[in-house]
Amino acid sequence: MKARSDELQLFVSVVDGGSFSAAAEQVGQSPSAVSRSLARLEAKLGTTLINRTTRRMSLTEEGKFFLERAKAILEDMEALEEHLALRQQAPAGRLRVNAASPFMLHAVVPHVAEFRSRYPDIFLELNTNDLIIDLLEESTDVAIRIGSLADSTLHARHLGSSPLNLLASPAYLERHGTPRHVEDLQRHTLLGFTRNEGLNQWPLRHSGGDRWAITPALAASSGDTLRELALAGEGIVCLSHFMTHHDIREGRLKVLLASHNSGHRQPIHAVYYRNTQLALRIQCFLDFMQEKLKAYAK
Repeated sequence: MKARSDELQLFVSVVDGGSFSAAAEQVGQSPSAVSRSLARLEAKLGTTLINRTTRRMSLTEEGKFFLERAKAILEDMEALEEHLALRQQAPAGRLRVNAASPFMLHAVVPHVAEFRSRYPDIFLELNTNDLIIDLLEESTDVAIRIGSLADSTLHARHLGSSPLNLLASPAYLERHGTPRHVEDLQRHTLLGFTRNEGLNQWPLRHSGGDRWAITPALAASSGDTLRELALAGEGIVCLSHFMTHHDIREGRLKVLLASHNSGHRQPIHAVYYRNTQLALRIQCFLDFMQEKLKAYAK
């Protein structure tokens, strides 16, 4: 048999009250009923939680261990109940969202009308920054970050991931030919990033591993700039699916070396401060974005 939440609460009440009588008064039972309930809990667990005599009682080592975790479970249950209650209310207020320009333009802005229709009392404030920002200094409620996270002071929620594709325009491929093997890229014009060298490690399987380091012939700091250069036929680029899926679907960009792609995906997280309760307006936005990002996961 498993311990129930009411048994956990009774055990915590006994410890916090310091006696069966105090716990009995708190839960509206008799001291003998409280004592029997605790005995049943100990029997279920197969251990003694509280040593008791006619004069005093004290926690065993197992009791101390159980108390800490029982309190944590009860706190989580209370938070869950509060959250479910909040979801019945109408989310409202200002919501300040920060994201890199490409993500904001291609993954957030197209869905703003639907979000506002669903949550008309939330006032969106959308800010873009391609660098890591201080949420408090920038008065930001939630920031969307692409790639690995390192901030230990922040809560993070995984919203999804987006594959990376090698892409070029039909005009470029008509002039320079289509690469059939990874090594063929050495004869092509490659477009890369000026910042974050990791973005110039393309996800390609070859004899030396599953990442292909490039030396860009033309570089830019913005993914959107590289996208425009690729659309203009200036070279081959490696970009995330969330910002290029319309171009691929409409034939403006062609996916290259798909059979050699190692399948690396860019994780997408929402981050916010640990010391703030997750407001309903933030929760609604994160749920909404997680729903929309499923379309970019393929």
